[in-house]
Amino acid sequence: MATTGSSVLEHGVALDESIVPQAQTNGIPPPPAVNDDSKARLRAWAMKYRGATVADLDLAPALSTSPSTSLEEAMLSASSHDYSHLTVLSENTRSLLGYLPISRLKTLFETRQIQPTDPVEKAMVKFQRGGGKKYQVITMETELWELEGFFEDIGEYATGSKQDFAVVTDGGRKFVLGVVTRSDLNEFVKRRPSMAAEVRPPMP
Repeated sequence: MATTGSSVLEHGVALDESIVPQAQTNGIPPPPAVNDDSKARLRAWAMKYRGATVADLDLAPALSTSPSTSLEEAMLSASSHDYSHLTVLSENTRSLLGYLPISRLKTLFETRQIQPTDPVEKAMVKFQRGGGKKYQVITMETELWELEGFFEDIGEYATGSKQDFAVVTDGGRKFVLGVVTRSDLNEFVKRRPSMAAEVRPPMP
């Protein structure tokens, strides 16, 4: 485990039982039926990733911070590790409270809506428990075609809106294992040989 100021970089950041809001369905209309176009996209993603899971992305350890850490310190920690998002954990209960989007900080600093000395709590995006919001649990075993469905709001992992990143936890939602973004998927596809390259016709 490595520490940078009040930010912690480690695999398996231990959390309490309320790590991630439970996937909620009460009071939420059933998801719309998947149309033919969406089914085709899901099939195409399944073929593209060919059984690969989040574990195959080899994600870097999660970088977490606390609500009371200064934004300047959190931003420096993220920049030193080239992270686009930091998870925010409660200092007392270790529950997952939300996340800090680093790109948004630059805009807020420029418009003077916040100051570098302000605490993370002032700029973080908080997870809203209750209120009919639906959450999906993303684990290392989640297949990448399902993750793309989560990002694009298609299929069983749809939440009602498109997403740019996901917090990866263990199945019991007790540990934060990493953060995965759309760019991680793009980089994986670039690194992995295409099916066409792997299956070549025999030489004459």
